[in-house]
Amino acid sequence: MVEHDYYELLGVQRGADDAAIKAAYRRLAKEHHPDRHNGCSDKEAHFKAINEAYDVLKDPQKRAAYDRFGKAAFQNGGGHDPFAEAGFNGFSDIFSTIFGEFMDPRAQQNAARGADLRYDLELSLDEAFAGVEKTISIQAMTKCEPCHATGCTKADRCASTCQTCGGMGKVRSQQGFFVVERGCPSCRGAGEIITDPCPTCHGEGRVLTQRKLAVKIPAGVDEGTRIRVASEGEAGVRGAASGDLYLFVHMKRHPIYAREGTTLIADCPVSFTTAALGGSISLPGIDGHKVELKIPAGIQSGEQLRHRGSGMSVLNGRGRGDLVARILVETPTRMSSKQKKLLEEFRGTETGEECPATKSFFARARDIFGG
Repeated sequence: MVEHDYYELLGVQRGADDAAIKAAYRRLAKEHHPDRHNGCSDKEAHFKAINEAYDVLKDPQKRAAYDRFGKAAFQNGGGHDPFAEAGFNGFSDIFSTIFGEFMDPRAQQNAARGADLRYDLELSLDEAFAGVEKTISIQAMTKCEPCHATGCTKADRCASTCQTCGGMGKVRSQQGFFVVERGCPSCRGAGEIITDPCPTCHGEGRVLTQRKLAVKIPAGVDEGTRIRVASEGEAGVRGAASGDLYLFVHMKRHPIYAREGTTLIADCPVSFTTAALGGSISLPGIDGHKVELKIPAGIQSGEQLRHRGSGMSVLNGRGRGDLVARILVETPTRMSSKQKKLLEEFRGTETGEECPATKSFFARARDIFGG
């Protein structure tokens, strides 16, 4: 069976925001609902696929896992049941998910919830290896202290029920067969109108401030790792729940090592005499200890030497990856007269057996041209 890409199923780009994903899902769910197609099995299957895609993409953590590993992120030896995880119980519950917020008094809290925030955090390879605590500065909406996030000037409440939405925080309109909901424009989803607003926050219960936050970064993070810090996003309207903060990790370039997962790779130039006769090299380990690697005689340019357990830390796991030295044989460009003379003497003793790959290549070349 062909596995469809979740983004393609919903018809959105990979960088689409939550609002675009939700809008695409609602439109497709209405269009492909089996009740509109007399229980057609194909439509039912497509409808389930749409809901599976939305269940993953609406959740920041699931979406991050899917972006990195695809569907394999949810296949841990057992079947993945997106309907069970989302609390669905048949198509009626799915329809309720689309339209039911209007019927739920708690919807006003969800509508007034603070926005999630994104922070791009740059780390060095050493910090990513060991883990680190960083202090970051964020400009965001925080709870208003003078009114204790109530939005009212006085200590007691000064809010009345919004007459537009009847306290629900949402209004709905009929569009043909369907009912469409949107946030109430009068109360901005709060369900209440402040009659004596706080002069500091103007009735919102929150103000824009610059604040510092200490965040812990676990060892082993890599480029693109996303870390969720719960309830550290923007404060909600008048005491509603705060959003979350998402840290996106970006790695600084290291002067020696490139990184592939938990493997560290270093391009190591060696002289042609060391490559021919053998020797050793010493590399600075990411943990501060030297890593000694023995070079066997006759090593070729591009060959790799691996040192087990000297690579990066494993994120949320134990152990370490490997360190790989990729050998680059360097031909000398500056030689003394004595060195040139010695090399000429060496060339005079060559039989062709010293470099079998060279001998084999030119033998094949002669065969092609009949030489």
